[in-house]
Amino acid sequence: MTLSGNQKRKMKSAARLYSVQALFQMESSGQTVDQVRVEFLDHRFGAQVDEATDMIEGDQGHFIKTLEDAVNYQASIDQMTDRGLVAKWPINRIDPTLRALFRAAGAELLQSGTPPKVVISEYVAIARAFFPEGKEAKFVNAVLDHVAREARPEAF
Repeated sequence: MTLSGNQKRKMKSAARLYSVQALFQMESSGQTVDQVRVEFLDHRFGAQVDEATDMIEGDQGHFIKTLEDAVNYQASIDQMTDRGLVAKWPINRIDPTLRALFRAAGAELLQSGTPPKVVISEYVAIARAFFPEGKEAKFVNAVLDHVAREARPEAF
């Protein structure tokens, strides 16, 4: 089966969302990256939630790389994120969903060839999905712009 470009983009977007959810789950439950990776690949990707809702199939390779890079480079990502945050709000004081989002996005900004504008746009959309009423999307955009300029200055 050959996938269209649009289908590939949707699968990468789903992988990004799953990466944020997996990182959040790791932090809140104390599970290891291996435990969470297996759970998501075996039970979340393409799962049917109920008769009306199917979870989209995600790009497994993108999910695994983002998740592992977020864990392996967490210290660097957190430091860059801290520099993008207001000084009195270090990363350990922000919402855990946003922390997971910053770590997944930071992993992509540091370790993938995806253009920073694409990464920022994708994770801002995820922020909007989690916080539809709030200002978090603008906050995420500003912080990720700072992280992207630090992680990949040549792209600007």
